[in-house]
Amino acid sequence: MSALLDIEDLEVTFGRTAAVRGASLRVEKGETHCLVGESGCGKSVTALAMMNLLARGGHRSARRMTFAGIDLLSLPDRAMARIRGNRMSMIFQEPMTSLNPAYTVGSQMAEVLTRHKGASRAAALDRAVELMGRVGITAPQMRLGQFPHQLSGGLRQRVMIAMALMCDPELLVADEPTTALDVTVQAQILRLLASLKREFGLSILLITHDLGIVARVADRVSVMYAGEVVERAPAAELFRAPQHPYTRGLLSCVPVPGRVRRDRPLGSIPGTVPAIAPGFAGCAFRSRCAHAIEVCEHDIPRRPAGGAHDYLCQLLPRERAEPQPA
Repeated sequence: MSALLDIEDLEVTFGRTAAVRGASLRVEKGETHCLVGESGCGKSVTALAMMNLLARGGHRSARRMTFAGIDLLSLPDRAMARIRGNRMSMIFQEPMTSLNPAYTVGSQMAEVLTRHKGASRAAALDRAVELMGRVGITAPQMRLGQFPHQLSGGLRQRVMIAMALMCDPELLVADEPTTALDVTVQAQILRLLASLKREFGLSILLITHDLGIVARVADRVSVMYAGEVVERAPAAELFRAPQHPYTRGLLSCVPVPGRVRRDRPLGSIPGTVPAIAPGFAGCAFRSRCAHAIEVCEHDIPRRPAGGAHDYLCQLLPRERAEPQPA
């Protein structure tokens, strides 16, 4: 497979805060790549930097950032606008705030196709009806005339997915697409994304903090902490033999049916993700890590763990994952 998206050493700063630090990420054609970590780790900022949608005051730089061979760093704003929403689309984290409350669902969906493809409004609305049906929205013709507040959270999320597919993108960035949805709707959305990936030949960058979702859909995983990608591996390998203490901590927090006793507390990671200033040295996880030693205050090596698996830590590779809490 060849990389559709290739990011190397991405840095994003907001004033004196380094939101992303030297992050590298590759999304291959036709794969689902999951970007995992707690809130505040830099996952969404990485996606926004790639889409050139950083908030005012944000500054990005990278050694390389390409999409389908196009250099995104040197691309003029107008050229980037022709790619964004067309060849690469994003499902934003909260559909209620991402959809414009002043316009109907049909108007917002049609605008995507008329803007990028020059389609007539009638053709764009036909396409909207078709895609709303494909993502499981009943009575799509009626929904075109409704406003976002008239739809449930699950329907709004499906509208966002349909809107992202209007131009047949090559890359779909899904930022926490199941947040605030109940487990039944969550499962429906995940099945929908998997089905659309097969049907449209999509590459998907899925941003989430839920390792249960990762286990179901991911081909490859990048684990992010304090703006750094601390571990990356094929999904099966990451769950079989996680190497970074942060990854192992995340896995210990996942309740496993039949292996977690009701009278035992669930796993947890003490502390919170720190705010990092530019120029910070050493391991950002050291204040929360049971394995931290003096050397963790200095440069940390990226260690190979076999195949396409590597991690950022002073610990030597381990053959097996730590056992889950019993």
